[in-house]
Amino acid sequence: MRQRIPLGRGIPFIPEVLRGQDHFLFRRLADQDRALLFIGSLKVSDTPDFSNGAVVEDWTYGHLSYEWKEHTYGLDSRHYDPSHWAHSQWRIPLWVIEWRGDEAFLHAREEYLEDAQVLMAQLSNGIHDVALGPVPEWTCSTNRERYLEQSAKLLHHIHRGDIYEVNYCTERHTHWPDLDPFAAFARLLKGTDAPFAGFFRNGERFALCASPERFLSFNGDRCTGEPMKGTRRRGANAAEDALLREELAADAKERSENIMALDVMRNDLSRMAASGSVVVEGLCQVRSYPRVHQMVSTVAARIKRGRSPFDMVRVAFPMASMTGAPKISAMKLIDNAEDQARGLYSGALGFFAPDGTGDLNVVIRTLLYDRVEGLASLSTGSALTAQCDPEMEWEECEVKARSVLDALGHA
Repeated sequence: MRQRIPLGRGIPFIPEVLRGQDHFLFRRLADQDRALLFIGSLKVSDTPDFSNGAVVEDWTYGHLSYEWKEHTYGLDSRHYDPSHWAHSQWRIPLWVIEWRGDEAFLHAREEYLEDAQVLMAQLSNGIHDVALGPVPEWTCSTNRERYLEQSAKLLHHIHRGDIYEVNYCTERHTHWPDLDPFAAFARLLKGTDAPFAGFFRNGERFALCASPERFLSFNGDRCTGEPMKGTRRRGANAAEDALLREELAADAKERSENIMALDVMRNDLSRMAASGSVVVEGLCQVRSYPRVHQMVSTVAARIKRGRSPFDMVRVAFPMASMTGAPKISAMKLIDNAEDQARGLYSGALGFFAPDGTGDLNVVIRTLLYDRVEGLASLSTGSALTAQCDPEMEWEECEVKARSVLDALGHA
């Protein structure tokens, strides 16, 4: 059992003490006014331990990479993933810091309370938003001409009815040996106010995630998914901003993308849901963030008796918003079209708690960094449908990339 120790107010989300930790995950849940920081590793496994029912015995955090589809669907890839992210990896943390509103709490096992006292003494010193120095030049793995060429091939499959929608992604990279990922994430979080942000370290690999999208959340036997499709930049003034928001809300093409992703998730969740429990709670709603407007739908379900939250994750992964419809056909075409493995990008970062709650985000708007190689990468994507203009989809990929680079001060 873990003890829940009040830490008071004013504890920074990203404390300086994290620099000495090889494994951690920070996850924000802005709609719940909640955030969690998982530190250290008592145990590591391929899947969370739901062996005793629908609730984990201890806090568990981890990740899924996009290539976990090889496990869930048996789909191989022609791409080599140089980042070597495990397909699925979950850890029981040494400590958990939980923020609920303005209050913070430390969750620690009794046998580690003495070490916890040392940790608590260091928590008040936070990592701050500082300038990151000269910016290296970014190189796109897929240039505009290549993007348009591959988009035409994918649209051919759409027009002949092989698929209805496909999410086509591109990647840019740079050599950045002196990047401070801690300071960079502090700046990214401040600049984006991303509701489902995550900061993940696994050895010398980092994910600086400014995600606006939730994959799945859990509360007891209730599961909620929030597929997101449809993006507009923020306007330069209030009038332009309102116009862009209204334009997104009324855009038939964006709505069709969103509804297709919603339909795929509804179908996925129904495989592990109690009969008649799958309900759409929000359709094509527009949410505004500091740098973009996004269109989001919400679907909820109750987990079937005898099944666990991770069973819901398994049937819904990869998330429909990052694949297309039908999902398996779209994933096969994605592998042929894209010029790189996705790795952690379009995977998930998340946790499961012994109180029956859990949350996984969608790894988008994310800087991936290998400190040993000094390599940073940033991937973005957009959905192709029969109604789309590939030139505008290319621009959407650029808008999404700029939302991260602008926040870092690096565009």
